[in-house]
Amino acid sequence: MTSSSPSPGTSPCSCEEFATLSRRGLLRGLVGTAAALTTTTTIGGAFMSTSYAATPTAPAVLVVLSMRGAVDGMSLVVPHADPVYYAARPRIAIPASRLLAKDGFFGLHPDLAPLLPWWDAGAMAAVHATGLPAPNRSHFAAIEAVEDADPGSSERVGWLNRLIGRDTTTSPLQAIQLGESVLPAALLGPQPAVAVDSVEAMVLSGADRWDPAGRRPRSMTTMWTDVPGPLGAGARAAMQAVTDFAPVRTSSATPANGAVYPQGDLGESLAAAARTIRGDVGAEVITIDSGSWDHHVNLGTLEWGHLQRMTKELAAALAAFLTDLGPLAGKVTVVTLSEFGRRTRENASWGLDHGHGNVMLLLGAGVKGGYHGTWPGLVDTVDADLRVTTDYRSVLSEVVVSRLGASSAQVFPGFAPESVGVMRAP
Repeated sequence: MTSSSPSPGTSPCSCEEFATLSRRGLLRGLVGTAAALTTTTTIGGAFMSTSYAATPTAPAVLVVLSMRGAVDGMSLVVPHADPVYYAARPRIAIPASRLLAKDGFFGLHPDLAPLLPWWDAGAMAAVHATGLPAPNRSHFAAIEAVEDADPGSSERVGWLNRLIGRDTTTSPLQAIQLGESVLPAALLGPQPAVAVDSVEAMVLSGADRWDPAGRRPRSMTTMWTDVPGPLGAGARAAMQAVTDFAPVRTSSATPANGAVYPQGDLGESLAAAARTIRGDVGAEVITIDSGSWDHHVNLGTLEWGHLQRMTKELAAALAAFLTDLGPLAGKVTVVTLSEFGRRTRENASWGLDHGHGNVMLLLGAGVKGGYHGTWPGLVDTVDADLRVTTDYRSVLSEVVVSRLGASSAQVFPGFAPESVGVMRAP
């Protein structure tokens, strides 16, 4: 290596758009801290919720982990047999000799080692060259397109909102965003959902140690009992959701089965997800954000850089989550999503610019392990992308059909999925 590496402490993101977009920055600044009634979708100031009965036990749980900022899939799952990969990345390519679970073409980033038990057991899969049908290098527009998943529609309804809307259940606890007090676009729509910073934040504001007699809940109940219309119904539903979440809130925060989560937002959110699933409050969908993966600068090597640090955290957090669940992992499927991938050729800043195709990782129940998808071959030019050969909706279609009993048409209207083979027959 003839060029010295820059300081690992440099900010991982030089993309002005993504810095503005950051949910943990911009959105938290807009809405403030988690509040009592951030438990139902609100659009235009009106609660989009109705009265409901407690949700029955969810037979299957889908955990959607959004890798915000556009992760480089070719670093996580390396196409070592494509010679263009090494020619295009002379400084940051992952050496083939260091790859894990290597077959004749692909191999896993070495820092994904904590997930090898699930890979070896056939419960972890990678689908490469996935993404939107057409390139979209704008974080704003691409995230909206991926999470809406209904191109051409004027309705602002996310694919996960359509998923939970396929039955008669109306509990906001059916779908929960953990680690953020703002719902992702995938959960926006007419069906109620929960967005909460942490398990402990899922409380009625003011119902704390300063109110040992419980006056706050009683006064709020009195205030909203007879209020007509959607606002009154939404307030009552939100308070009921807080009550129904009690089995999670009062559960032990100590992970089970010796699981040890890494420090940081991702570990905390996945630990909260495990508590929520154990609490058995009817959560069918759990969404979690992980970011920022927008590594224009200092993506780095195996020895230094933002990618190796974040990949270690990702693998450790997912391994702890599945370990924490124990036997309950048998009903949980994890899917990772990112708005787009990165370019094939490294840039001058030891990073990668916005691209197109990417990789999706799947772990847990129903997953048919191994490498999937059709590799299109790489081209080594400044603006060359990994081309998309598998629409990401085809992967998600197999998950929601095989695990949650939905029809693809319910969740992805107008889309004809192709067979990927990443899920086992139910």
